[in-house]
Amino acid sequence: MPTPPQPQYSLYQKPTSRRPTLFSIILVTTLCIISYSLGSLRSSPATAAATPRSTTFLQIHPSPPCNTTSTNPDPTQSTQSTQPESIPTVPNDAKKLDFSARHGDSGPDPTRTALKPHPPCDPTLSEHTPCEDLTRSLAFPRDRLIYRERHCPPPHDRLQCRVPAPYGYKTPFRWPKSRDLAWYANVPHKELTVEKAVQNWIRSEGDDKFRFPGGGTMFPKGADAYIDDIGKLIDLRHGSIRTAVDTGCGVASFGAYLMSRDILTVSFAPRDTHEAQVQFALERGVPALIGVLASIRLPYSSRAFDIAHCSRCLIPWGQYDGLYLIEVDRILRPGGFWILSGPPINWRKHHNGWNRTQEDLNSEQRLIERVAKSLCWKKFQEKGDLAIWQKPVNHLHCKPRKPSFCPNPDPDTAWYTKLETCLTPLPNVSSDAETSGGALEKWPKRLHAVPPRIKSGLVEGISEEAFKQDSERWKKRVEHYKHVNSEIKRGRYRNILDMNANLGGFAAALIKEPSWVMNAVPVNVTKNTLGTIYERGLIGTYQDWCEAMSTYPRTYDLIHADSIFTLYDGRCEMDDILLEMDRILRPEGSVIFRDDVDVIIKIQRTIERLEWDSQVVDHEDGPLVREKLLFAVKRYWTAPGPDGDSNKKPKKKSRRH
Repeated sequence: MPTPPQPQYSLYQKPTSRRPTLFSIILVTTLCIISYSLGSLRSSPATAAATPRSTTFLQIHPSPPCNTTSTNPDPTQSTQSTQPESIPTVPNDAKKLDFSARHGDSGPDPTRTALKPHPPCDPTLSEHTPCEDLTRSLAFPRDRLIYRERHCPPPHDRLQCRVPAPYGYKTPFRWPKSRDLAWYANVPHKELTVEKAVQNWIRSEGDDKFRFPGGGTMFPKGADAYIDDIGKLIDLRHGSIRTAVDTGCGVASFGAYLMSRDILTVSFAPRDTHEAQVQFALERGVPALIGVLASIRLPYSSRAFDIAHCSRCLIPWGQYDGLYLIEVDRILRPGGFWILSGPPINWRKHHNGWNRTQEDLNSEQRLIERVAKSLCWKKFQEKGDLAIWQKPVNHLHCKPRKPSFCPNPDPDTAWYTKLETCLTPLPNVSSDAETSGGALEKWPKRLHAVPPRIKSGLVEGISEEAFKQDSERWKKRVEHYKHVNSEIKRGRYRNILDMNANLGGFAAALIKEPSWVMNAVPVNVTKNTLGTIYERGLIGTYQDWCEAMSTYPRTYDLIHADSIFTLYDGRCEMDDILLEMDRILRPEGSVIFRDDVDVIIKIQRTIERLEWDSQVVDHEDGPLVREKLLFAVKRYWTAPGPDGDSNKKPKKKSRRH
């Protein structure tokens, strides 16, 4: 029989034959007495009172759970909400942090004064969009619709109040049901149900809902059938088309129905007589912004979209020396398509219904054809009510005379940049078959492939390896977010905003969730990365967070704010940015802040004025990292109702929507 192994001594198991020496006993005893004395001294009331409250990272300690015997581990259950879709006031499955000194801090800081909350705005401001204010816009020229562009108030005229939701506001239907239904209380406008009744944009259903049948001016059989007709002319199903822009979008049915084909559309329209078209689009869970082609560039990078679309959008494409088609050319990728339906296409059939003469419509179409040819576009197809042009893959043989190539252009500059009647040149190539700027992978490979702008070194300081590391980093971060707030993976959040998107890693990590992310690239950053975001098959916009966003109140279910307040430190007031976040966040919507611990504490202190619930959470790499997370939730409240109460939620219905 083999001899059994002999026991081995570890560092913590000394042989029993060894005995402690008298010296070691005295040393240990002395150290214990000194430690006890120092601890008692720190715990004394006098010492505790003298100890300053600190927020340095050395004093961050996880606190024990508030209630270890809870029988409701689900953090999504709110004790205040009566709606089926409500979420918690704070995510309570996260590890809470104590930023005060651990010794002698047994109560609130007596020197700390409560901040006065921002008051509610007047109920008439429930749809307030600061930079598209209708009254202010009338002071600007009507020529070329300049008065409908962004015109933001000066800092001293900004509202210092919280924009209310309409009385009776309800959590929107979840996607994909939201594509077809919206609550009347959330967008209480019935004008379009009358004004666009024949075109089947929207109709009332009962007393409390709107239904979107998917109709449009130029697609009476519905958006799905209209897109099928486009799909017979260009391939929409195999990943070569991923990003689209819809100009003059109506209620964005075109973008809504493209989603089933894995095509992500940025829809935009001005805030005009069609009172709430963009607001309806957002309520449906479709990406949309308030915008207009007038005198300044659209807030997108060059070579962003695979297709651009106009269905009776009433933009004078041939006028002003082709200025608006020149802008479409700037944002259209090499080889991309421009799709036009409505006047003047198929004018022989429709001229009577459009109340225009055949000569007028024929002249308009010839003018569009001439401008398209001057941009080196080719007529790809014209069939029935559809006409499609294609942009060349490079400018190797493009020799435009009018417009000529722009001298010394910066094609990606687009924030308050004036439109010019010159053609944005594409990056140089060495052969006819080469795609300017680099060919894109088909979707979904496009999402994780290194963007051509990074491969070619156009984004200074970001290598291919750095891009891959960024992608992995955001996968880890988003998993941490889901652990803290499990509603992210349960489909609670449809419309998401990333305020400082960088390379789009946050949006890429959420790609399997039933949501879309508007990736905002602040104009203040040193690296303009919006072009790389579009090359990944994602969407986004430029934004200066010292100003309001071109969107309606209550646009987003979730806002991600990574280092925003470090970026804007000294540029504008934290309060103003937070008030804008409150304006565009839905009731019971969530915010995730990432920033240095000192900034996080200041944010948490400041959002008391918004009456949000909040909680500080450790960095995904542990408590010793200075960067911290702040999870916040906007409480449910509305404008006053008939009884004067603005805080009562609608009663829960017996069935979930």
